[in-house]
Amino acid sequence: MIQPATDKSAEEKTSELLLARILTSLENDKAEDIVQIDLRGKSTIGDYMIIASGRSSRQVSAISEKLVDKIKQDLGRSSKVEGKGAGDWVLIDTGDVIVHVFRPEVREFYQLEKMWQPISK
Repeated sequence: MIQPATDKSAEEKTSELLLARILTSLENDKAEDIVQIDLRGKSTIGDYMIIASGRSSRQVSAISEKLVDKIKQDLGRSSKVEGKGAGDWVLIDTGDVIVHVFRPEVREFYQLEKMWQPISK
C-alpha cells in the first residue's frame, strides 16, 4: 500500500500559526521577557519553545490558563499542562510549541534559555 506524501509546508504553516497565536496571547496578557527558541532540526519535542515570565504566581497561573483556553477556542487544540497549581513554573505542551511560564526567580534558577540558545562565539 502506498502512503500519501506528507505536506511539510502545511505542517510548518500550522506550527507557525500556533506560534503566532501563543506570542500574541502572551503579549496581551502582559507576560514579560518573552523568548522564542527555534527547535526545528535540534529536537523532536516540538518546533518551537517559548519562555516567558509573570510577575507573581497568580499572574503565571492566569497567563497559562488564558493561553490554554485561547489555543482550545481558536485552534481546537488541547494542551498538556503541568505545574499550574503552584504557579512557579507552568509547562504547556501544545505538540508543536512548548511554552514555559515562570516567576522571575524560578526562571533565573533554571536558566532554560542557556540550555537551548545557540552558543555565541
